[in-house]
Amino acid sequence: MAQQKNWTLRDFEIGRKLGSGKFGNVYLARERRHKFLVALKVLQKSQLVKAGVEHQLRREVEIQSHLRHRNVLRLYGYFHDAKRIYLILEFAMKGELYRDLVKRGSFSEQRAARYIKQLAHALHYCHSKHVIHRDIKPENLLIGHGGLIKIADFGWSVHAPSSRRKTLCGTLDYLPPEMIAGREHDASVDIWSLGVLAYELIVGSPPFEAEGHNQTYQRISKVDLHFPVGISAEARSFVKALLRKEAKDRMPLSAVPGHAWIERHHQ
Repeated sequence: MAQQKNWTLRDFEIGRKLGSGKFGNVYLARERRHKFLVALKVLQKSQLVKAGVEHQLRREVEIQSHLRHRNVLRLYGYFHDAKRIYLILEFAMKGELYRDLVKRGSFSEQRAARYIKQLAHALHYCHSKHVIHRDIKPENLLIGHGGLIKIADFGWSVHAPSSRRKTLCGTLDYLPPEMIAGREHDASVDIWSLGVLAYELIVGSPPFEAEGHNQTYQRISKVDLHFPVGISAEARSFVKALLRKEAKDRMPLSAVPGHAWIERHHQ
């Protein structure tokens, strides 16, 4: 899509609603001049201010607009009027991974391995740009043309050349032990989340799910990991290699494509 500095709402034909979030809605839209389809995220300024997340949005826009990877959703540009902020995003035609997962219950190991390999590449790229995502989960992933997975939400991500952070963020089921213990964390939090995601895609629920927050915290702290019957030995070995309590012991993202589980499903 052609870069244009001063977008306005008049540049777009607005179509159906694709989804809604806490601060606004996402619509399918067509850029009038080139007939290019995009997803237009429309955020209410008043709600952003009320929630005190303007800085978070600014950071999200700054980070996402500079990333160029086929498994990272493109942010083409943004504009605003008196009441709203508009983000012009790549349109991922097959929608949310989460919705697909709920519908199917779980994915075949082959499909899960395909998605995880793509995500490992994307996260490796993000880390090379000093960007830690910190909130990888099915709700933040979209599926585009040809089944390509796209990292879509950078609301919790951080551009961290210093690489060590202390903020508690992300989603409980996906938080690594160092985060729930309040210790410093680095890019390896995304490696842990990738392990949680791999487990959830093939089993249908996250690995440390429990009755309440405290029990979930305890299970994560102990890395209390169990697999149901029917999960292959390679898949178990893969998940275990990522879900290590000590960040330094987790399999590096560069080793993911060569793991037996990934290789088995990518002939």
